[in-house]
Amino acid sequence: MDLGIIGQAVGLFAVTNIDDILILALFFAQGAGHRGSTRRIVLGQYLGFAAILAVAVAAALGATFLPEPVVPYLGFLPFALGLKAAWQAWKHRGEDGDDEERAQAGGPAPMAVAAVTFANGGDNIGVYVPVFATAGVGGMSVYSVVFLILVAVWCFAGRFFATRRVIANALARWGHILLPVVLIAIGLLILIEGGAFGL
Repeated sequence: MDLGIIGQAVGLFAVTNIDDILILALFFAQGAGHRGSTRRIVLGQYLGFAAILAVAVAAALGATFLPEPVVPYLGFLPFALGLKAAWQAWKHRGEDGDDEERAQAGGPAPMAVAAVTFANGGDNIGVYVPVFATAGVGGMSVYSVVFLILVAVWCFAGRFFATRRVIANALARWGHILLPVVLIAIGLLILIEGGAFGL
């Protein structure tokens, strides 16, 4: 096994997914106190990243699932989820954080986490495809394994930050506002940077 490829894979993953730590911390803060929320968030993160990886590998092998002009429109996923989160925050404004109805919600659903992960990683596909194409099948396999291991590290880091007292208190107090703002901003950024609607 080539340590150079492993090092490159670690660097590539870190550079292209640094923003996911903040999003994961917000998701973990939103799910705090809900039984099974950690499992659902990790599952969603893996589903979303596996979809990114599958599209990148398929594109590198020559089967393009997503035409390049479609990628910017993935920004609608986090944008819509941000609007939904904003609506939920507004609807529950002034309620106690321990409210039973909210406790039954159980935190973020795996498919919501997966959708945000996939949409936020849409631009990663464009970076991964040429790297995978030049790495060959063996190199692509190493990249994929390293990336999947690092998803777990990223989930741990997101949960770690969400459970630090200062950060957890800030996220508990402002997370219901910060999550929609971050998701809407990510959605708009993907749409604008990708040139959706000629922006």
